[in-house]
Amino acid sequence: MSTWRRYESHLIPAFHERFEQRWGRGSAPFLDPEAHESPLPRAQWINVDTGAALAVVPIWTEEDSQLRSFGVFYLPPAGDIWMLRPGFTEYLEPAAADTEQLVALRNDAFRKAVAHAKDFLFGPETSMF
Repeated sequence: MSTWRRYESHLIPAFHERFEQRWGRGSAPFLDPEAHESPLPRAQWINVDTGAALAVVPIWTEEDSQLRSFGVFYLPPAGDIWMLRPGFTEYLEPAAADTEQLVALRNDAFRKAVAHAKDFLFGPETSMF
């Protein structure tokens, strides 16, 4: 039986700290715990036995906050951070006035990244919604 559970509380500070330790200060605006809004949509899991964690979050650069993709980040219990590669998950962040098409593309990219995360955690046969 898996000890991975969905986690709805704010894990982002741990992911932000480890990301910046590895890739430098200011390299992860999408994980910044001081940001006024959490990046959405997102999904998080924690392993209750080991303390490992996994998150699916939208990622972008300071230069272009509308062009995004979804990243899957794994925090091993002993430290460090791993970026898992879910494949092509790029989309344009929809503005309030944007069409349903942009929202649908974002949601499709999110589902693909979540399926990849579930494959990593539970195996390929459990990633279906």
